[in-house]
Amino acid sequence: MKYLIIGSGGREHCIAWRLISDGSADEVFVAPGNGGIDRRYRADIQPNEFKKIEAFCREKGMDMVIVGPEAPLVGGLVDHLEASGIKAFGPSGKAAMLEGSKLFAKSIMKKYGVPTANHWDFTGRIKVLEFIETVSSYPIVIKLDGLAAGKGVAVPSDKNEAVEFIRSNVKDDSRVFIEEYLEGEEVSVLGISDGETVIPLIAAQDHKRIFDGDAGPNTGGMGAYSPAPVLTGALMEKVKREVLVPTINGMKKEGARFRGILYAGLMIRDGKINVLEFNARFGDPETQVILPLLEGKLGDLFRASVDGNLSKTDISFKNSHAITVVMASRGYPGSYEKGKEITGLDQVAGDITVFHAGTENTDGKIITSGGRVLNVTAVGNSLKSARDRVYSEIEKIKFDGAYFRKDIAYRALK
Repeated sequence: MKYLIIGSGGREHCIAWRLISDGSADEVFVAPGNGGIDRRYRADIQPNEFKKIEAFCREKGMDMVIVGPEAPLVGGLVDHLEASGIKAFGPSGKAAMLEGSKLFAKSIMKKYGVPTANHWDFTGRIKVLEFIETVSSYPIVIKLDGLAAGKGVAVPSDKNEAVEFIRSNVKDDSRVFIEEYLEGEEVSVLGISDGETVIPLIAAQDHKRIFDGDAGPNTGGMGAYSPAPVLTGALMEKVKREVLVPTINGMKKEGARFRGILYAGLMIRDGKINVLEFNARFGDPETQVILPLLEGKLGDLFRASVDGNLSKTDISFKNSHAITVVMASRGYPGSYEKGKEITGLDQVAGDITVFHAGTENTDGKIITSGGRVLNVTAVGNSLKSARDRVYSEIEKIKFDGAYFRKDIAYRALK
């Protein structure tokens, strides 16, 4: 099998690594890829260049396209490829609106009985500010509708913080909603679906805040670990029964069969489950701790999803633990520096896998090119052993302004 993966981050590097390492693929190309991927297997094509992607697939004889990021999914890349006779893993543009519009996702959850927080929606800054004047209890959750690269959410602890976020981020025509704040522990469950059957993968927990102790602004994710102990076997069955299955069945009834990865961001408290958000693709950095634990071939799952054979497919995971720690550029998630040379990658022990995210290979040197630069990943017999390994090796990697959290997985190990 020959695969083309669309995207340039750590998630895409991890998918490529897995397809090659488990024998799923003869060749894997990535468009546009990053500095961790051999230049011979990178295509200089952006995710929104649908015609170029189609032409590349025909020229190289690609058997399947795997779409990583959300924007081309919402934009209809899978629809375009399938109409051209090219197999693609991921939801249609209509189905991907579960991520493309948070308000659409809320309407689906309400219609099909999926548990989620109460919300109030508005159009425009003035209406939101008027509502804020009536709020007497904090924190609250403010969410921008539409794609925001994981950063269109604020959890202000008082009125001043709420007003500041609204004035900075909400425009006169913005669609936005305010949710009740839910307490508990967050966890991510990714289910793979062929539109009829949905099978949950092993649960993961990520750390979205920039600073230790989950303080500071939200990011795309500063690290993750799997399995997440908060989600017991009984709770996983409940997630499948109350969240994944009704959503997949509901989308089918809406005329938008969901094939691909349905990512449910959940809040768990006292055995009660609420959906915080849906994504329509593999999470980043959750993918980097889920795929290293997968038994069997990833390519078999992709083909079963695309061909509608998931009901005949078994999925299992190793009895191990995985952790990934994100190394970020100074200033992230705000404005950050680029072009810093990365050293020490060749010094990292062989049992550590480094997935590249925001990197480029320039004249044989690996340099930084993004906010989240590297995902340093370890697998161990226990979460503690995996955590100890990753933190013992991450210090070997150096670049000017390098930053990483020192407490990934602290909730599970405290």
